[in-house]
Amino acid sequence: MSIENTWFHRRGELSDGGWESVVGRDTPGWQHTGIRVADLGAGDRVELTETDVERIIVPLAGSFEVDHSDGDDSARTTLQGRRSVFDGPTDVLYLPVGRTATLTGRGRVAVAEAPASVRHPWRYIAAAETPVELRGAGSSSRQVHNFGTPQALDADRLIVCEVITPEGNWSSYPPHKHDEHIPGHESRLEEIYYFESAPAAGSAASADTAFGMFSTYSSPAGEIDINAMVRTGDIALVPYGYHGPAVAAPGYDLYYLNVMAGPDPDRAWLISDDSAHAWVRDTWADQRIDPRLPYPNEEGRS
Repeated sequence: MSIENTWFHRRGELSDGGWESVVGRDTPGWQHTGIRVADLGAGDRVELTETDVERIIVPLAGSFEVDHSDGDDSARTTLQGRRSVFDGPTDVLYLPVGRTATLTGRGRVAVAEAPASVRHPWRYIAAAETPVELRGAGSSSRQVHNFGTPQALDADRLIVCEVITPEGNWSSYPPHKHDEHIPGHESRLEEIYYFESAPAAGSAASADTAFGMFSTYSSPAGEIDINAMVRTGDIALVPYGYHGPAVAAPGYDLYYLNVMAGPDPDRAWLISDDSAHAWVRDTWADQRIDPRLPYPNEEGRS
């Protein structure tokens, strides 16, 4: 098996029970993060039974009911969700270690996970509470929803955000890495990229044709090589190495959900750019943010 096939998986290749895709500690070479993705219809349900992981439940499309409990405290949380991942932030639910859950509803849902030991309060985060960041400039403009970052959420290990890249733009750029523990400069974090792609607003293209591109390459920490067309449901695993760019092809918007966690004592997202390409950041000072952002708007999706 090539190193690309080790770390890149097409939609459905990681299916397990009622889940379309599952990444976790049973995935070879993987230990700090996980993701579950499912499509639910009327009457469907999925269970979250492990008690030694913390989670963030993220509606991708549709609405869901989450019944969750730690044995002493039980609650039902409604996630209103959204029409698609290109329709702005969604409400999400953080569940700490010790808490199980049952999901019902109609639509597509992702569950980000990380093994954890410190218990924090469970938390419902409304879409309106989500910090929305417009990152980069010009053709490197993208929109980031930071609902699960250290600045927005009190958690033990898990760091989660989602990124929307308009058609023709580049994100995860310049290429960067986070595979060394250098206090104050770089942290060790496994990372999962879960992708979705769709025709840009006003396009007559079919959703089945939508795609983007994603790359990784090796660093001193290990060998990795992904150069792939990515479509809805595909998953890239980044245990180490430089990653980026993620490129939205002309005519198609690109989305990805990032799930990160690692072994360092501090829960922090600290990166090192590839020095060959770090100069690109300096060019953003003289460029505008892409006027199509933020989504949704009249020029983007609504």
